[in-house]
Amino acid sequence: MAKGIAVVGDSESIKGFSAVGLDIFPCDDTQDAGHLLRRLADSDTYAIIYLTEELYLLSEKDRSRYEERLTPAIIPIPGVKGNQNTGRKRLSGFVEKAVGSDIIFNN
Repeated sequence: MAKGIAVVGDSESIKGFSAVGLDIFPCDDTQDAGHLLRRLADSDTYAIIYLTEELYLLSEKDRSRYEERLTPAIIPIPGVKGNQNTGRKRLSGFVEKAVGSDIIFNN
C-alpha cells in the first residue's frame, strides 16, 4: 500500500494543502507539535511529513529520533508568518556534509 503525505502546522498555513489531496493536521498549540509528529511518524502511514518552519524548529528533539530512518521524510515549509530559510539552511548543511563545501548556496 502506498504511503501518504501529511502537512502539520497552524490552521491558516496548511488549509490549502487539503485541496491537492494531502492530509492536513492543524496544530495551533505548539505544545502539541512534538506529540503529533511522533504519532504521525510512528503510524507508518506517511512517507513525507511537511512541518511549517515554526513547528519544525520547535520539534527538534522529537524530529531527531527519525533522522536516520528512510521514512518518513520530515521537511520544513514556510508558514503564513514568512520564510525563515530553514529548508535552505538544512539543504546547505547536507551539501556541505556530502561535498565538504557548500557549492550551491556559497555566497
